[in-house]
Amino acid sequence: MPLYREEGVVLRTQKLGEADRIVTLLTLNHGLLRAAAKGVRRTTSKFGARLEPFMVAALQLYEGRSLDTITQASTLGAYGPHITDDYERYRAASAMVETAERLTDAGPAPEQYRLLV
Repeated sequence: MPLYREEGVVLRTQKLGEADRIVTLLTLNHGLLRAAAKGVRRTTSKFGARLEPFMVAALQLYEGRSLDTITQASTLGAYGPHITDDYERYRAASAMVETAERLTDAGPAPEQYRLLV
């Protein structure tokens, strides 16, 4: 299983099973990426809060068949709390995240990543 490191912005999350989550990321080198985060919905999760929407994180992942799996996450930019405090900011950030997700192709998109951050 090849490991790799990546820097990305969390665009969206979806529940997967009882304790897992699918995280959609806009990454610096891989573009749009969907990855599974195992056990992040448990209360004892060490990196569950780092994988919430609008957070910028340095990640360690390994390649899987259909989804990559996140094994480590560290916060680079915690924009989530500041955005969710104000409804107007939240609405603008949601529009930016949705636009970035729709406009990004499968390949690398460093310009779009930097613009979003």
